[in-house]
Amino acid sequence: MTSTPVQTSSQSGTSSASARRNAWVMLFALTTAFALSQAWRTVAAIMAAPLQADFHLSAQQLGLFAGAFHFAFGAMQLFMGIGIDLHGVRRTVLTAFPVAIAGSALSALSGSYGMLVLGQVLIGVGCAPAFLVCTVFIARHFPAGRFAAISGITLGLGGIGMLLTGTPLAWLIQATSWRMGFAVLGGLAALAWLLIWQLVHEPAPSDALPRESVREAFRKFGALFLLPHTLGIVLLAGVGYAAFISLRGLWLGPLLMQRHGFSLVQSGNVALVMSLASLLGPPLFGRLDPGPARRRAWIVGFTLLLAALFAAFAMTHYTLVDVVGPIVIGLLSGCLVLQYADVRAAYPASLTGRAMAVFTMAMFLGVAVMQWFTGIVASIATAHGADPFTAVLASIAALLVAGALAFSFLPGPPRQP
Repeated sequence: MTSTPVQTSSQSGTSSASARRNAWVMLFALTTAFALSQAWRTVAAIMAAPLQADFHLSAQQLGLFAGAFHFAFGAMQLFMGIGIDLHGVRRTVLTAFPVAIAGSALSALSGSYGMLVLGQVLIGVGCAPAFLVCTVFIARHFPAGRFAAISGITLGLGGIGMLLTGTPLAWLIQATSWRMGFAVLGGLAALAWLLIWQLVHEPAPSDALPRESVREAFRKFGALFLLPHTLGIVLLAGVGYAAFISLRGLWLGPLLMQRHGFSLVQSGNVALVMSLASLLGPPLFGRLDPGPARRRAWIVGFTLLLAALFAAFAMTHYTLVDVVGPIVIGLLSGCLVLQYADVRAAYPASLTGRAMAVFTMAMFLGVAVMQWFTGIVASIATAHGADPFTAVLASIAALLVAGALAFSFLPGPPRQP
């Protein structure tokens, strides 16, 4: 008789450990799609030179090419958030991701600039739920107190995709062509889709909760924008990650090749080290998360530090600075995980999925706008005989300062008890 409670407790502990293990396995599978999205969004830095040679692209056209992914990615976040709330993580990502695979195939076969941009749009649409499903999954299946740390691990693992678009992609393009780069990424994405299909079996929320109409879902999204603290969050989200991706995903390769005469593979080596540094940043900041009381001050401080680094990067033309600067920026970009934790704490649990969708939408639309805008800045600077990279980096620094000021002086969320 006395052994029964012990046995029950043991079974309960075993069941709990199994559930945690299964949650980690599913999160890893979901992260593979996020890693591929990270690879696609940073291909422009390595493909810029061969694409400019093949299609005779201006800096502005190159910026639009790089931004097309992020315009589509960001614009689809609301729809993906609704899809996750109504149909669950598994069904949403399995439905969307094949569109990215098709876009990669179209890009590989592109015979014109227009087809190339359309391919980027399709890839952006297909990748739209890639990180959102990870953040929502973490919020639903892991303790709230570990959100920042686990999100940091996920960001770090997902950043492996950027390693593919460093030296490996540069070597592949130099040995074959940029088209093969898209073909290989499409093949890897197909494998990621199969992994998610096999391992992720989370039931859709609608199985357990009253079904919500699409109209009601949109109305709840609209309610987020009526909250006074949403604007500051959105404005900072629009510039923080955008600064990192605009450098790593667009301007780093052209800067090193045109300013210092680096080869494509040498530029890829720098991009690879920058990507490695960016893998370390999110887990580091996730572990150092100071908690709700001081988190927003940390976010502002590190954003201003990044702005100062971009300003210094803009004003110097030393090879050492242009190589080391991006690596430091890559490491510090990990402070983004603190913004995710801030959003997680700023809204009630019932709005977590939608709040993450709005934040992610702002973040990636910000990437698209910054890449498009800096393309225009570079074209104007070139037309006036100025160094385009100085103009681009200085404009990024100014946007970071503006975002930090908005985040600081606009209303913040209610204080947590």
